[in-house]
Amino acid sequence: MNKSEEVTSNSGISLLVETLEKRWKTYRSELKRCQEESSEEAIHDLRVATRRLLALMDLLRSISPRPRLQKLRRTFKMQLDSLDDLRDTQVMLVEVSETFSELPELAPFQEYLLKREKGLLKSTLKEIRSFKPTNVRKQLDTTRKALLKKEKEKHQKAALLQIVDDAFETIVQRFQRIEPTHPATIHRVRIAFKKFRYMVEIVHPLVSNFPADNFKHMHNYQGMMGDLQDLEIFLATFEIFASKDKSYNLESVRRFYQQRHKEVVNAFIEDMHQHNTFWRPSSEAPFPWESQPL
Repeated sequence: MNKSEEVTSNSGISLLVETLEKRWKTYRSELKRCQEESSEEAIHDLRVATRRLLALMDLLRSISPRPRLQKLRRTFKMQLDSLDDLRDTQVMLVEVSETFSELPELAPFQEYLLKREKGLLKSTLKEIRSFKPTNVRKQLDTTRKALLKKEKEKHQKAALLQIVDDAFETIVQRFQRIEPTHPATIHRVRIAFKKFRYMVEIVHPLVSNFPADNFKHMHNYQGMMGDLQDLEIFLATFEIFASKDKSYNLESVRRFYQQRHKEVVNAFIEDMHQHNTFWRPSSEAPFPWESQPL
């Protein structure tokens, strides 16, 4: 979690209003940056800012259901999805550049990815630059006013924590269905975990003695699943490329990344139970750190 995104309020509604302003400001900044440049880092940071806004909207919709908020959420989700192919291509290019000295056989695949990136940059940047946040600002102002009207209502803290409890329960349910030989089951956990993690970033001031190290641990935990998903995409894209031209001898590349894939899966399986340290199993149970010496 960035220091610039830290919140200080311990009131449920005040916390949401404060976070809304901070996350909107961050999103605007990252959108402007992405409209001016197209680096892998800029795309990544805009995606993260968008995901954090989406997590906030999930909390807002639970506290103050509004049809316009749902429509706004769909707008941001569509924008996020529009960045997927470019982001995946840029990540693969970074991977190839880092491995090229060890596997020069990657040269034709790198050329393929560069051509793909060029086409995606043109279409994606056109869409990003066409996005006008003025109307979004108006809708967020309306949401902010609706929230402030609820500021004196009781039980908002409990309601917010219950939403996070529910998000964590989804992780636990998906976790129980993990099959190491089926990475898609791990990917489903990752999707639920991202939503949970960004919610925790918002509500943690409402939780007594929340361990600051949890943010780093959650980031690393999500990163393990992200590394696996990136390898899945890499291998799938590589197989599509390899099937188009049989003249290349790419078996060494295939073996290298299949072995990497196996190692990443094993690393996650070894540490996968770490998620139990991040949140309580139910609203009636204590948080993990409450039964541990601080």
